[in-house]
Amino acid sequence: MKNSPFTTKCLEESDFKAVIELGNRVHGDGYLDMKSILTILSKSLYEGLNCSYVMYMGAQLVGFRLTYAPNNWPLDRWCTPELWPVAKEQVAYFKCNTIHPDFQGQGLGGQLLRQSIDTLKQMGAKAGLSHIWMQSPGNASFKYFTKAGGKLIKTHPKRWFEDETLTDYVCILCGARCECDASEMILEFD
Repeated sequence: MKNSPFTTKCLEESDFKAVIELGNRVHGDGYLDMKSILTILSKSLYEGLNCSYVMYMGAQLVGFRLTYAPNNWPLDRWCTPELWPVAKEQVAYFKCNTIHPDFQGQGLGGQLLRQSIDTLKQMGAKAGLSHIWMQSPGNASFKYFTKAGGKLIKTHPKRWFEDETLTDYVCILCGARCECDASEMILEFD
């Protein structure tokens, strides 16, 4: 974006501290930690490309888009590939999109999404899947992903309640026993 105060680049280890802090501030304590962000970065890489991005204004992290490369993430019990319009090997995973509260509503999440999609296409992906947080304030997550072209596949009640990958997670709404729902949504690329 010409004359934009924001710069976007691929996620790298030097961004980890700021990404963890912002992720935990927006989503709740324990949402990200050093172990999880290392795993996320490894799943973002494919043939020299990286589909996870961070956005800065000067030295301040204003947002990030964490994405898994196609065929580089495990399907779990909250995935229903038999309902997807694209072969599972061609589906990437949109793990998380987070914008600092002071910068929300400016279209930055959409910019990060488009950047990831451009890279995912180079990786051979035809679509991206996400589990949308249905209790996000104002249902912003669902609205954002629907506006981007996402289609609802299935809603999973209490998606994060028994997620063994989030043992120390404290939901900003529910506390230590998150009962939030997730809508499995897919976004096909053109």
